[in-house]
Amino acid sequence: MPETPKPTVGEAPHLRRPLSYVRRTARLTPSQQRAWDTRRHQYLVDVRREAEDRVLSVHPDWRFDAAAEFGRTAPVVMEIGTGLGECVVHAAASHPERDHVAVEVYTPGVASTIVRAGHAGTDPADAGGAPGQELTNLRILQADAAALLEHGLPAASLDELWVFFPDPWPKQRHHKRRLVSPEFADLAARVLRPGGVWRLATDWAEYGEVMLAVGDAAEQFHNAHGTGNVAPRFDGRVMTSFERKGLTAGRSVTDLEFVRR
Repeated sequence: MPETPKPTVGEAPHLRRPLSYVRRTARLTPSQQRAWDTRRHQYLVDVRREAEDRVLSVHPDWRFDAAAEFGRTAPVVMEIGTGLGECVVHAAASHPERDHVAVEVYTPGVASTIVRAGHAGTDPADAGGAPGQELTNLRILQADAAALLEHGLPAASLDELWVFFPDPWPKQRHHKRRLVSPEFADLAARVLRPGGVWRLATDWAEYGEVMLAVGDAAEQFHNAHGTGNVAPRFDGRVMTSFERKGLTAGRSVTDLEFVRR
């Protein structure tokens, strides 16, 4: 694994942060490629970058304007690390009264989310979704999540923040790459409104203990189920292929829920 570059004089802290992800080759299936070529502009937000070669960066002067993107003022739910889009697309289709923002770094994941969105529909009673019926309450940000929360979102602009099954980076030497940390809790607190909810889930038991400790120690949050306690399974989190694979392998899932003070 490549080491984090040494900082140069005057370099901003967000440029030195260990990344919680690794860049991978973006190979799309034919259906993903068609969605990417023809429909990404309906969902993918044009994020201003710090430089052309920093394709997942967020320029310090750029801000995501939810009201402008969605054309209305509504509760905003953001999911970080949306994977194939199963959870966020289901949530957007089930709750048209809310606006949903998917954050994902991998292009195949973004393309898969666009494919799903095109078949999800906007009627919660329509379980399968009508083909060709696009979601109007979903946008996708292909960007580094930590940078996005640090300066790409207005303060107190989210009603809920979801972090489901982030990479556990199980090896001790890679723990510094884990997304959920005391520093990340500060960023989550910055973007959530008072009373907003930070939801987490992991199928890696040790990481779940770390997440619980981080949330309980964060002064800006209180544990919705009491200090030291995990949450029941969040019924708004659909069973994804990733979660099902973990359960089949014998891993249990830890759900957590923290409320912004």
